[in-house]
Formats: sequence, C-alpha cells, structure tokens
Amino acid sequence: SVLLHRRNIIERASLLAPFLVYDDDPYMVVGADGALYWMIDAYTTSGRYPYSRHISVGNRRINYIRNSVKAVIDAYNGRVTFYVFDSEDPLIAAYQRVFPDLFRPNAEMPDFLREHVRYPELLFQIQALMYSTYHVDNEQIFYNREDVWTVAQQGRAQTGSQAAETIEPYFVLMSLGAKDDLEFVSILPFTPSKRNNLIGWLAARSDGENYGKLRTYHLPRTRFVDGPLQIQAKIDQDPQLSSQLSLWNQQGSAVIRGNLLVIPIENTLLFVEPIYLQAQRSPMPALRLIVLATQDRLAYATTFEEALKLLVEGRPGSLLQPTGQPPSQTQAPAATTGPPLAAGSSEALIQRANQALADYQRLTAAGRLAEAGARLEELKEVLEQLGRPR
Repeated sequence: SVLLHRRNIIERASLLAPFLVYDDDPYMVVGADGALYWMIDAYTTSGRYPYSRHISVGNRRINYIRNSVKAVIDAYNGRVTFYVFDSEDPLIAAYQRVFPDLFRPNAEMPDFLREHVRYPELLFQIQALMYSTYHVDNEQIFYNREDVWTVAQQGRAQTGSQAAETIEPYFVLMSLGAKDDLEFVSILPFTPSKRNNLIGWLAARSDGENYGKLRTYHLPRTRFVDGPLQIQAKIDQDPQLSSQLSLWNQQGSAVIRGNLLVIPIENTLLFVEPIYLQAQRSPMPALRLIVLATQDRLAYATTFEEALKLLVEGRPGSLLQPTGQPPSQTQAPAATTGPPLAAGSSEALIQRANQALADYQRLTAAGRLAEAGARLEELKEVLEQLGRPR
C-alpha cells in the first residue's frame, strides 16, 4: 500500500518548488498509456525588473512574468515532473543551476503530453492588458494616450446593455495560416477605450512550433465595426428572438448567454453566441440556440449548421428545427361528440384556448419554437375574445 500526503496537486507542486507561481486552472490529460496526468502552468515572477510597469496578480505586485515551466503530475501515484519551456528565462536558468535534478528540458516531455500543452490563460490576459496600451508605435500618440484599447465586454443578462463584463480568453480550434490545419488558440477582441466598436483582435497559439506566438489583427480606424455589446444589442432588437428570450426568461427558467466569440474569416468577422436555457430545478443548462452575426447580417437556429446556412443565404433567423427533419404537423383539435359549437361561442373559444395551450406546450418540449410561438399568439387572441363583453 502507498499513502499519499498532500493530495492537492498545487500544494504538492508548491512544496517541491515554492519559488514558482502556479496557475489556478490546472487541467487533466488522458495519456496514451492510459494514465491520467494533471498539467499546471508555473511562472517565474519578479517585482524588481527595471523600467517596467507593475500589475497586481492575486496578492502580488509584479512587473516580470514568464511561463517557464510546465508541471506534470501523475494523478495515480503523485509523481511530479517539471519541464522547462523557456530556457532563455534567466530566473529559471538560475534555479536549474541550484537544483540540477529538479528540472527537465521540454524535449523530454512525452509526445502524447506535449500535444495537450496550451498557452496559459493568465499570461495571455496580462499580455493583452499590456498590449492594449503598448501596441502604439508613435511616441506622440502614446504620450497623449490617443489610441488606448480595452478588452471588449459582453452582456450576460438577457439584454446586452446590462451586467456587462470583460470577455475572458476562450480556446477555439481555427486556422490562422495559409494551410487549412486547425490550431488550438486562445482569442480576445479589443475595443477603443470607453467605446464599444471593435478595433483589434489577439490570438495566442499553442500547437507545435507556433507555441507561444501571438497574432494580432488591427481593424482600420476609418471603418466602423460593431463590437460584442453592439452585436448583442442587435440580437435583443430582433423581434422574434427577443420575444422568445423574454418568454424563456420567466419564473422557473433562466436564459444564459454563452461566450461571444469573434472569429476572423478572410475579410469578415463572424460573431458566435450560444444561448442556453436553465431550469430553476436543474443545475444543468441546455443549449437551445446558436446566434451568428456579421456586420450586416443576423441568423439563428437550433444548430450551428442551420444557423450558418441561413446566414450565408441571407435569410432571417429561424427557431425551427434544422432542415432535413420531418416537417412538423400541428395536431388537429380533438374531436368532440354532440352537436358542433358555434365559432364565436364561449364554449368554442374555451376549447380553442385549451387546444392552443396544449399545442404550445407540446411544440415547446419538441423544440419547434416558431410553431409554439404561433400557437401562443393564437392563445392570446382567444383569451382577448373571451374577455370582451358579450
């Protein structure tokens, strides 16, 4: 039997190398050997680097940070291995001389682990913060702070203008080069300071020889491009989509807006926002809609493929099920025995209301939202007729 003390992986790594700062977002990798491994990004930091701006990271004030080490921990036996990924860092070079048996070069990392190395989110956020000011190469503009950027914001509430928060880095698979090979990259959009239009875009690459490289796109200042908050405002202004979100966001359920992704495709920016619905009694949100947008188009559907098809064809969004599925059929009212009721009688209106409500519940459960909305409108009309004096 083996007894493992300090089973917390960050505590375990910190005991071996307390002079490193560890990322608070470790992730697990399933190895080719069938074992499970935790990977933690470790940083060398300092607050005494000359002529460098200080920032706060947790409870530290630093002006120097490098992601020099990747710590790999075997989830079964607790073995910790430190791989050096930045041999040019003078701090880690000094630590290597002090502890020659503690660190290994990154070339010794197994290929099945190296394939899962990703660019650390904390470092990317710090670099984006610095780049928002230091992307300027004109000293006069820099001194006057005429071209300061900020990381774009998005709304999490039903309306994009409320509860805006800074967008966090998001990992996606996309092609950044001339080839069609997909890369694992982390992306962030930028807006001018105190404005909402899009002005720049930054990506951090994680694969192969491109690991650690950043790519940026600067949008022309003479062209106005909508930012995430403005795209969300367009989503809220769509009559059919807005009414459906309001309907979902009633007591007993809540609409959750996912991360708004900004993806450059040649000369076009594609905005992607998933929309989830979470029941009050269920902690697991369900994906209900995918909203796609460009500068002048908006489309949405229950699947990404259908939404993209509508967007390319220039057709409005749809709450219907994807094409290719059997066309929906509205159930006919239940047959009644006895003499037929007059069309305008109270009994007939009540029967229509009951049928419309039943159809609405059935269609909503089946995901046929457009038809459900039509039945809901019919229910409202019938109830108005019942409320009129006779």
